[in-house]
Amino acid sequence: MARVQDVGPHPVDQHVGRRIQAQRVAAGYSQSELGQALGLTFQQVQKYERGVNRVSASKLWEIAAFLKVEIGYFFQEMDADARPLAGEAPARHPLTRATVEISNLAPRLSVRRQKLIADLMRNCLGDAPPVEDPELSGGAARRTGAAETEARSRQD
Repeated sequence: MARVQDVGPHPVDQHVGRRIQAQRVAAGYSQSELGQALGLTFQQVQKYERGVNRVSASKLWEIAAFLKVEIGYFFQEMDADARPLAGEAPARHPLTRATVEISNLAPRLSVRRQKLIADLMRNCLGDAPPVEDPELSGGAARRTGAAETEARSRQD
């Protein structure tokens, strides 16, 4: 299907780039490390990940081999019109090792501690709505504040 406008990166290139980035970060590699393994600069890897430059078939094959995934991985969660499937929002913020570590550590915490960590993160961002949680606040609406959230987590 031809695109009406040919302005900016193609949605397939952007999707493939996001999938390369996600797998690279999950595997614990930097852009420089991936680039070195493929004979590329980190800037070229950056352009692939943003979808600015298209990845050739042979380079995608090398990336898949290095990251130990099937080629099809890069096209998963995308419909036939090159749009992300429902439930997969386009990446608004780049993945980092810290975000991957947070997502890997969270399931090992109790549900209560996961909620406290999420509350702390919302407070740090300044968009924590007051939530009523009788277990955490003794029946009253909880006060929002990072220090209070941290103090509650120490009580666990």
